[in-house]
Amino acid sequence: MSKRILVLDDDADTLNTVAEVLNYEGFEVRAELNTDNIVDLIKHYSPDLVLVDYLLKGVNGGELCNQIKMDGKTAHIPVIIVSAYPRLTNSLGRYGCNAFIAKPFDLENLVQQINELT
Repeated sequence: MSKRILVLDDDADTLNTVAEVLNYEGFEVRAELNTDNIVDLIKHYSPDLVLVDYLLKGVNGGELCNQIKMDGKTAHIPVIIVSAYPRLTNSLGRYGCNAFIAKPFDLENLVQQINELT
């Protein structure tokens, strides 16, 4: 059974590229531009990992990570935050993410990180 990955990014090109690569690598991918009701979506989709951009339209990816980690039904799900602002790593601890990857990222490295966390 393939691992389920939920990808959240407000850039359609990035979202499509990441989804295509992860599909090619054998993951089942759900790619979302919309972050409304994310915890409900996660409970319904039951991903093995969530990949979220830090800066999303109208919402902070770190706060989404925190919502995931604070809910007893989703707290076990690994979360990787990606961002073009690597200085954010200093403040990521309070969100509870499992990994941080700086943009632009190497797709091989991304796949390796996902495999290590799932």
